[in-house]
Amino acid sequence: MKVTGVTIIRNAVTNDYPVVESINSVLPVVDEFIVLVGDCSDETEALIRNIGSDKIRIEHSIWDLTLRTGGTILAVETNKVLDLVSKDTDWIFYIQADEVIHEKDHASIRMAMEEFKNDDRIDGLLFQYLHFYGTYDYIGDSRKWYNVETRVIKNNPEIRSYRDAQGFRKKDGRKLNVAKIQANVHHYGWVKDPKNMKIKQKNVAGFWNNDDDSLKIFLESEDFFDYKQFDSLKKYTGTHPVFMEDRIKRKNWNVELDIKKNNLKFKYRILHFIEKWTGKRLFTFSNHKIVAKQSMV
Repeated sequence: MKVTGVTIIRNAVTNDYPVVESINSVLPVVDEFIVLVGDCSDETEALIRNIGSDKIRIEHSIWDLTLRTGGTILAVETNKVLDLVSKDTDWIFYIQADEVIHEKDHASIRMAMEEFKNDDRIDGLLFQYLHFYGTYDYIGDSRKWYNVETRVIKNNPEIRSYRDAQGFRKKDGRKLNVAKIQANVHHYGWVKDPKNMKIKQKNVAGFWNNDDDSLKIFLESEDFFDYKQFDSLKKYTGTHPVFMEDRIKRKNWNVELDIKKNNLKFKYRILHFIEKWTGKRLFTFSNHKIVAKQSMV
């Protein structure tokens, strides 16, 4: 069984992406890792090279910044890196530059790959998500945060990145048939000091916003992100991936949030309650159909 990891990255240093931690967290699970580096204005490529793994292969791309509506450019770049994967690869492990896999899940992921490798029903493997917010102590638990997504896919040219590269679908728009596995993605995209968080948002705002007036207003706003603008959070009591230890030690800001009350609208309070009571998330968007679950590990 051959597994290839892939990611796309541009200006990782400027935007302080934990891309090194992200790649390192996947390397033990894959046989090779392709990093598609965009046209950067910082030392991103040197950052990747300094990882020093012979599994890593760096490729280059020029981002078409005219494809900014709805994050389309991210899907375009993701499809580029998918097309670089050799035909003898069985599974593709796609990871985004602010996502990290916990080492305790490595064995489970490999076991799921073995279990479903020859199962023609299965297009991909579905991970559960932990979205950290503000600091490494809080996670989002409302419907605002997607709770699952596909991060491992079969090496099938019919499978393409969808919309803003959050997930995948078939070329004809069909959802992927997936197996839900016992593994989490730790998402750290919303963990930075308030100033750097706002600067990073300004740097990437153009990938989603095609309204020049509203974009101009946002870019001229204060360089400070107000983390108190949340709907529902809870304390995180678990452990972080070992690959994040040094970054967590370097944290030099503090955010104290009152999470006793949430700011959900009435409709979402009801749906939030139902999800907490039943474990089911109703009326939500997804790119997949769950057709199997991983055997007990």
